[in-house]
Amino acid sequence: MGRLTITVFFSALSFSAGIFAAGSALDTEPKPYLADDDLAHRAAPLLELGDPFLQTGNLAPGFTLPGGAIWQPRLWLYGSARTSVQAWRDNAGADQSEWANRLDLFANLQLSGTERLLIGVQPLHRDQQFTGQDFENSETMEAYNDRVRTLFFEGDFAELFPWLDRDDSSSNDLGFSIGRQPLFFQDGMLINDQLDAIGISRNNLRFDNIAWLVNLRISAVYAWNEVHRADNIENENSKLFGIFAQWDTQTSTINTDLAFVEGSADLDDDLWVFGLDAIQRIGLLNTTFRVNVSHAPDQLSAQADDGVLLFTELSWSPAYTDNAAYINGFLGIDQYRSAARDPLAGGPLGRTGILFAARGVGRAPAALSNQADQAFGIAAGYQMFFAGKRRQLIIEIGGRDSDTDGSGVGAAARLQQALGNRFVLVLDAFAATHSEASDNYGIAAELLVKF
Repeated sequence: MGRLTITVFFSALSFSAGIFAAGSALDTEPKPYLADDDLAHRAAPLLELGDPFLQTGNLAPGFTLPGGAIWQPRLWLYGSARTSVQAWRDNAGADQSEWANRLDLFANLQLSGTERLLIGVQPLHRDQQFTGQDFENSETMEAYNDRVRTLFFEGDFAELFPWLDRDDSSSNDLGFSIGRQPLFFQDGMLINDQLDAIGISRNNLRFDNIAWLVNLRISAVYAWNEVHRADNIENENSKLFGIFAQWDTQTSTINTDLAFVEGSADLDDDLWVFGLDAIQRIGLLNTTFRVNVSHAPDQLSAQADDGVLLFTELSWSPAYTDNAAYINGFLGIDQYRSAARDPLAGGPLGRTGILFAARGVGRAPAALSNQADQAFGIAAGYQMFFAGKRRQLIIEIGGRDSDTDGSGVGAAARLQQALGNRFVLVLDAFAATHSEASDNYGIAAELLVKF
């Protein structure tokens, strides 16, 4: 399995190199300055109190706190709504169809450039259940949710208390956040979840004797609640500890991440997860190389197991176009498990392409499994832009093979069309064939509204 993956990888790389031979240079002719009237009109949030968001003009003077910090309070209400009609045949051969809805609504109390309080709700869905209509069974789906899904405060100690470092010369610039907040590491392969957590970050670390290191950021996180394990199910007893470092070098951005999940005392399903990646350009190629390793020190389970996930992304802009082409591949050894996964995140392979990605609205599954157990696969796609980039089309083919659930190959397409400043029409279609399950296919029409 590994030999085949390596062969496919280098074949794709050689094929790509031929495509890029022509290249495309940057334009050396100066462009005219755009006046304010030439710029795109601002789409204001749903509600603005205080200084408008990204508007021109003077800022309100605000007020000074006893410690010297200057706050300029502004309240912005914004969000997005998704409504989707979709039909599909699942891997069991059953036909399904539904109308599903999702609303993400946020209130952002911006106190300064570094301090804010964010609260968010998702009133039309709860976990994997959505409000709408199940056409196949003639049932109304109700999943109204009054829970607060996001609520955290973030800031910077040195900005909150300027007397700690009046001339910005010491190491007191520590960022922090506390509350229910999204965590996303290793492009979601290590952690992709909404957790009750506290985090502290130290940014802009430099060392005089390490010339190649442009910037180092180190973050430490402790999560005490809302930890969804690798099976996308919350474990009320689980806690998560993590330390995450990002290294900006002269040629690459490198992330080194380590997380420990304390499981249930009765199951003894603790889990260690380590991630390492490198993101850089190689010639005309945008590249990412990633390795994630999980280790269960005690009992093995659906939430904790030993495994390795190797992942690579290659993308480029073909000569003389604004389009994008990509080839992504993965190799899963044994049973890799993420540290935390949101109920709608699916498995760790969603990043591979639209064939593998979870829908995020409704019950329709991914065309190809996004689980990494003893699997290898590849996705190749092409993204085209039209109508001044207000319309885009993605065409993708891909396949996977696994010792646990067999092989599958598929094709997918996604058309997105901007309507005005706030609406996007999204049309999806896919078809896939499998060796150990029924062939599946599906279509979806979605209207996305941003406000």
